[in-house]
Amino acid sequence: MPLAKRYDPKEAELRLALDWQARGVYKFLPGRDRPVYSIDSPPPTVSGHLHLGHCYSYSHTDFMARFWRMNGYEVFYPMGFDDNGLPTERLVEKRLGISAAQVGRTAFIQKCLEISQQAESDYRALWQRLGLSIDWRYTYRTIDQRARRISQLSFIDLVRKGLAYRQEAPAIWCPECRTALAQADLNDMERESEFVTLRFPLTPSPSPSGRGENSIPLPVGEDRGEGLFIATTRPELLPACVAVFVHPEDIRYREWIGKHLKVPLFGQEVPILTDPAADPKKGTGAVMCCTFGDAADVAWQRTHHLPLIQALDGQGRMTPVSGQFAGLPISEARRQIKEALADQDLIDGRQPTRQTIRVHERCDTPVEYISALQWFIRLLDYKQSLLEAGNQVKWRPEHMEKRYTDWVENLNWDWCISRQRFYGVPFPVWYCQDCGAVILAEEAQLPLDPTEQQPGRPCACGSTRFQPETDVMDTWATSSLSPQIVGDWLKEEQADLYEVVFPFSLRPQAHEIIRTWTFYTIAKSLYHFGEQPWKEVMISGWGIAGEGMGKISKSRGGGPMSPMEMIELYSADAVRYWAASTGPGKDSVISEEKVQNGARLVTKLWNVAQFSARFLRPDTPIEVNPQLFTPADRWILARLQQVIRHTKDQFENYDYASAKSEVEDFFWRDLADNYLEMCKLRLYDLDHPQRSGALQALQRVLPDTLKLFAPILPFVTEEIYQGLFVPDTADPGSASIHTSPWPRIDPRLDDKQADEFGMLLVQVASAVRRYKSEHNLPLSSELARLHLAPENTPEGRSTWSETKWRSAIPDLKGVTRARRVELAADPDPAMEILPMDSAIRLSIQVDEP
Repeated sequence: MPLAKRYDPKEAELRLALDWQARGVYKFLPGRDRPVYSIDSPPPTVSGHLHLGHCYSYSHTDFMARFWRMNGYEVFYPMGFDDNGLPTERLVEKRLGISAAQVGRTAFIQKCLEISQQAESDYRALWQRLGLSIDWRYTYRTIDQRARRISQLSFIDLVRKGLAYRQEAPAIWCPECRTALAQADLNDMERESEFVTLRFPLTPSPSPSGRGENSIPLPVGEDRGEGLFIATTRPELLPACVAVFVHPEDIRYREWIGKHLKVPLFGQEVPILTDPAADPKKGTGAVMCCTFGDAADVAWQRTHHLPLIQALDGQGRMTPVSGQFAGLPISEARRQIKEALADQDLIDGRQPTRQTIRVHERCDTPVEYISALQWFIRLLDYKQSLLEAGNQVKWRPEHMEKRYTDWVENLNWDWCISRQRFYGVPFPVWYCQDCGAVILAEEAQLPLDPTEQQPGRPCACGSTRFQPETDVMDTWATSSLSPQIVGDWLKEEQADLYEVVFPFSLRPQAHEIIRTWTFYTIAKSLYHFGEQPWKEVMISGWGIAGEGMGKISKSRGGGPMSPMEMIELYSADAVRYWAASTGPGKDSVISEEKVQNGARLVTKLWNVAQFSARFLRPDTPIEVNPQLFTPADRWILARLQQVIRHTKDQFENYDYASAKSEVEDFFWRDLADNYLEMCKLRLYDLDHPQRSGALQALQRVLPDTLKLFAPILPFVTEEIYQGLFVPDTADPGSASIHTSPWPRIDPRLDDKQADEFGMLLVQVASAVRRYKSEHNLPLSSELARLHLAPENTPEGRSTWSETKWRSAIPDLKGVTRARRVELAADPDPAMEILPMDSAIRLSIQVDEP
């Protein structure tokens, strides 16, 4: 297919994407005798429109898939959609203006399924437009039947192994989403707050035998009495106060330990206890323990066996224990309780402060701690095993392993997997209404919804009265099984697939979900199979909207331009070029300038191909004969060998950014700016004795350069490759650059001396260009004479032989536009001498005398 005069990326990219799909270019065919490279692709969360940050990170995976495919690997590159759980529920509620509670379970689940399918269709269209080389036959949804079956089977296996348990315990709770959360679902957020110092009077009791000098007499109402000052930012939790803690070595409170205080406004009496976690430097050093204000309260309640008073309900409102404040939302209760404390003269001081609080990552709502029956997966007892499992995986970049290690070492909670929502994978569990036993579903029943089905057998006590579990599982409980879901662990469709792809070669993902997707997948794989799920993890950075603006996200508007808008404006290849601008683990500002640079590179590639098309024919391959090469030919081919060596090493180490830079520099500086200018005269002159050398060199250099670019720029390289290097008689199923072999080093051409001499020719060309620019001469303007006087090296020998220099004269004429190129021992004093940073003295004459 001849190349068009101008490259139309929109037309070509749409056509090629359809062509690849129709021809099955990226089909995974495990029966072929090739090593397998399997990718545990990240399923995007169905929670809104995709943005340029997704294009950034998902392109990285595709770079590697294409590279390994061209290097002889059978690449398993599937795609999934994470469409169960809270993120999708919130999308549906926002998009339809409804709430799950109002609509009801069945109707709401149906709405979620409909919205998910629409979103997934949009996601797939973008991935195809971006050129991801996915085998779409291997597509899964985390809500589909296979995913639900595997997720429920995993849960049953963990229960039977004693690794999952149900317990009434304080759980992290989001009042906005009205569900329990896991520790990994939290982020830190800073906010303005206020320390309110309150008077806690000592309850009537015999006076201490010797009151410490630092104890404080406090006025209480009309009388005077003793008590303590306590500063808090959360006075709304006073009705749940069950103790006051001080540090055991804080001498200010030594005489008060064991005494009791009366909680202001609410009146309950609470003991003064000690715990090393009480910070003497925070506030007054005395801190109230409320059930529950934060994780410290939870720990104290457990350690000291304190009573449990629930001041907040699951909707974030005050419970009846708060008296007149019952039913108020948290912020309003805080305001009214402060007013009541002030009215009774119980506030001793107020001080503004900034505090870091824990919020739900999905909605930025401050979390609470509520006691409820929840299902948990054990983590704390297995931290060392989880650390060792993470260490067995190769991390790219290496320093990202520390994020995993820090997370595991700082775990404080087992994994709460209960979610009080409708849309998700149900727990395959019922509870006997007579004896309370937990009834697990049988494997043959899976997947199931216990609210719609009954157990397949009576309870051991003989009862047939069951209460179904209405909670659903945390979406990560299913997503963490992505290797098993996409690899068909249960052999429902392909009996041998799982053994072929597991453990996977690569898990690509973003760094913010190391604590969730990476960690939970490692945990599940360790618990179920006793091995790591993948050999390597490649971590992508974020696409950043601008300096200091933070990560692009769906909730923040998706960046300055939508992916489709950017692709339509500049091309998919140009967007992928930007995505390759930084390596693994590094963030990248969305730079329209970089995308424009990518578009310019695409245009330049096309222009070089157009020029080359005048001389190259796909149906007449040319054999390489080094005897016919000029020094310029040998130089460009030697440079190519170096670039092949370096880029292969860079790609193998997942440094696609350096590989792109190396190939791009070679293409612009060496091939386009210098070599093609050097060999033009030979190519145009059909009778030139060294024309065949230029043809041979170009026939080798251009397709190899296209192949080196192909993982980054799949569309334009394919269009050029098919137009210039695929004969019309070729098998259509194999006529793709992306299934062609990666360039290999040719020892005959890997010539260091040829490279060094060629760089001298480049220096001559650069000096002449600089001269023309400084004298306002067009680069195409002719020179009368170019006089070369190679110096002797410090070792005393000639820099290069005169024969070699004379063999380079045709190419120097071509690149400098000099009518005559002369060699001599010394510069011609009648000519202008050019400054040169090499062992050559160069003089130039513009016009004939």
